[in-house]
Amino acid sequence: MRLNETGKTPLATPVISEAEASISLSQWNPWTYQEKDLQIVNNPLVSLARFPGRLERAQFLPIAYRAMFLSRVLEEILVDLYHKGYVKGTVALGRGNEATATAIGLSLRPGWDVVSLLHRDLAAHLLLGTSPYQVFCQYMANAESPTKGHEGNVHYGDAPRRRLPMISHLGKMLSLVVGGTWAARQAGENCLGLAIIGDGGSSTGEFHEALNIASVHNVPVLFVIENNRYAFSTPISAQYHCEFLSDRAKAYGITGQTIDGTDPWLVYTTIQEFFGLMERDPAPAILECMTLRLCGHAVYDKCEYVSKEEWAAWEAQDPVPRVRRQLLEEGLAQEEELVAFEAWVRKELQQICLRALRVPPARPSGKSGWPVFATSTPGTKLPPFKAQKVKNGSAVTLALDYILKHDPKAFLVGLDIGRYGSAFKTCKGLIDRYGPSRVIDMPIGESGIMGFALGAAQVGAKPIMEFQFADFSTESTTQLGLNAATWFFRSGSPMPILVRMPCGGGLTMGAFHSAELEGLWARFPGLKVLYPATAQEIFEALVAGFFDPNPCVVFEHKLLYWSKSGDIDFNGELDNIWRPRKYLDGDAVTVVAFGAMVHEVLTAVGQVGIAAEVWNPFVLQPLAIEPVVESVRRTGRLVVVQESPRAQGLGDRIISLICQIDPSVFRVPPVLVASPDAPVPFAPELESHYRPNAQRIGEALQAVVTP
Repeated sequence: MRLNETGKTPLATPVISEAEASISLSQWNPWTYQEKDLQIVNNPLVSLARFPGRLERAQFLPIAYRAMFLSRVLEEILVDLYHKGYVKGTVALGRGNEATATAIGLSLRPGWDVVSLLHRDLAAHLLLGTSPYQVFCQYMANAESPTKGHEGNVHYGDAPRRRLPMISHLGKMLSLVVGGTWAARQAGENCLGLAIIGDGGSSTGEFHEALNIASVHNVPVLFVIENNRYAFSTPISAQYHCEFLSDRAKAYGITGQTIDGTDPWLVYTTIQEFFGLMERDPAPAILECMTLRLCGHAVYDKCEYVSKEEWAAWEAQDPVPRVRRQLLEEGLAQEEELVAFEAWVRKELQQICLRALRVPPARPSGKSGWPVFATSTPGTKLPPFKAQKVKNGSAVTLALDYILKHDPKAFLVGLDIGRYGSAFKTCKGLIDRYGPSRVIDMPIGESGIMGFALGAAQVGAKPIMEFQFADFSTESTTQLGLNAATWFFRSGSPMPILVRMPCGGGLTMGAFHSAELEGLWARFPGLKVLYPATAQEIFEALVAGFFDPNPCVVFEHKLLYWSKSGDIDFNGELDNIWRPRKYLDGDAVTVVAFGAMVHEVLTAVGQVGIAAEVWNPFVLQPLAIEPVVESVRRTGRLVVVQESPRAQGLGDRIISLICQIDPSVFRVPPVLVASPDAPVPFAPELESHYRPNAQRIGEALQAVVTP
C-alpha cells in the first residue's frame, strides 16, 4: 500500500503495485465475463487507471466502453421499469454524458479522493463502487436500497468513502468537496477533490463561493462543469454571456480549460494532467466538458424545445457508439467479441434486476422508524472545568478554548474570528494559541462556509462555525436546514458540526442584526438546538454540542455577553446536560422563557412577588416538554415569554404541545408574551418598546394569576 507524504495510511489503496500491474496487463482480456454482479471496479486494471497511475489509450478504451455500455443499458432498463411502475419518482438519464462520467470514475481513488456526483454520472458511480444491484434497489426505493428508501433515487453516495450524496439544490455540494479535501490534507493525506456541476448550476451563488474559498485557501479541487447546453429547458444563451464557462477561472486566479466531453480518452488524460499539476502546486481548477443530454431533463420531458437539427447533430456525437467504432477501427476488439459482451451485459442486468424486484418495500421500524439523529455515546466523560465570576461572552471563549485543547480535530471557521477575535470578541486570543489553521477567517459567503464545514465533518475534522449574527444564518438555510440536518437520515453517516449563532436585540442594531430565529431553526428535523442563558449553560451547551455526532446549533444572546456573569462548574459528564433548566419553584404559575427573556422573567417575578415556577427548555430540539407539562399540571397556568415576534418564535409550539398532551391542565388560557409581528426597529426608544420587558411580563403574570 502506498503511503502519503506524511506516512499516514490512506483509507484505500489508490493504485496497484507494478508487479500486479504487469500481470494484469499481460493476462487481462477486456471481453471476458468474470466480474461478480458486473462490478467493473474490482478489476485490477481499473485500479491501475487511477491517479497517479495512468493507462495507455489501448488499455483505456476497452475499460471505458465496458463502463459506458453498462451505464447506458442499466438506464434503459430503469426507463422500462419506470413505465411499468416499478421505479419510484422519476429517472434522470446520463445518456450522452457517459464519456465524461467514465473518465471521472476511472481517475479518482475510491475512499481517498473527495467527490460529489450528479444525476447524470451513473458510470462514475459504478466505477467508484456502486453495484448495479444497489442502483436498482435505490430506484425501487426498497428495503435494500443504499438509503433504505429514505432518499430520492439519484441522491445516494457513500459518505464514509468520500463519495458525498448529492442534494437537488444546484451548486450546494461544491463547497462540501472543498471542505472535505481541505480537511483530508490538513490531516496529512495527499488527497484531491472533484466537484461536478452543470452549466445551469454554474449560475448559482454557491458555485462562486466554493471557487473563491478553494482559491483563497489553495484547496486542490477540480471543478468539472458538465455543459450539455440546457438547464432543464433553458438554453445556455440564457444562462451565461461568456464564451466558455472555464473563462471564469481567471477571476479566481486559477487555471481553466474547455474540452470535448464526449471523448472519454481526452477527458481522462486532461483530468490526469490537472491532477498532476494540483499535486505539485495545490490549487483549484475548472474543467468544462462540452457533453450531451440525449434525452429530456427526465423521462417525463419530451424535449420539444430542442430542434430536429440540433438533435441530429447530437446523435452523431453519441459517445457510446463512437467509442465502439474506435475499438473496431483501432483493432482493440472484434465485432463478435463486442456482440457477445453486450449480450452478456444485458442478460446479467436482467438477472440482477429480477433479484432487486424480489426485495420487499422499505418499511418503518416501529414507532422510532424515523432515524433523524445519530446515536450519542452514553457515559462520555471529559476533564472537569471550573471558573468563577465569568461573563457570558467569556464563557464562550473558555468553552472554545476547552474544545480546541481537548480535541486536535476541532477547528473554528467564520468571519473575522482570527486576529479580530470575532464581532463580539468571543474568539479573542484563540488564534494566538491554536494558529490560523484551526481558527480560520473565511471570505464572506455564509452558505459556502457552511458547506465547507459540512464537507470537513465527513472527512474526520470537527468544525465549529460562527455566524457573525444569527440573522446571517438565513444565507445558508439550505446547507444547514436541508443538507446537514437530513444527512444522517439520508446517508446513515453522522454529521458532527457545532454552529454558533449570536442573536437577539437590545443593542440597537436594527432589523438585520437583532433577530433570534430560534423558532426557525428548531423546526428542522435532524438539527439539535440549544439556547443557554447563563455562563454555566453556555459552557455546557457548546461542549455538549461539539461532542454530539449531530449538527448542533447554539444560540448565544448578544445582550447577555457582557451584561451577565456567573460561575462555571462543569463535572465533565455530558449525559446530564441535555435537559430543561428550572430556576425557581412555585405553585401559582409556570413560566417558560428563552435567552435574555429568562432574566427578564426572573426580574418580573421578583417585582410582582408571585410564586412562579420558571423554566428554560434549554434544548429546543429535540424538545423535552414533559417537565414543563408536569409543572403546568401543578400550577394550572402557563405564561410563555419569547423575544421573537409572535409568529416567528417557538412559544406557540410550546403551548401547542402542552395542549396536545393534556388540554385539561389549564385553569385559564395560556398566554404568550412576545414581540410584535414586525422587524426589530432601530431607534432605541422603539426597540425598548418592541422587546418584552420585566414590566410587561409582570403584568401578564398578574393577569393570569388573578383573571
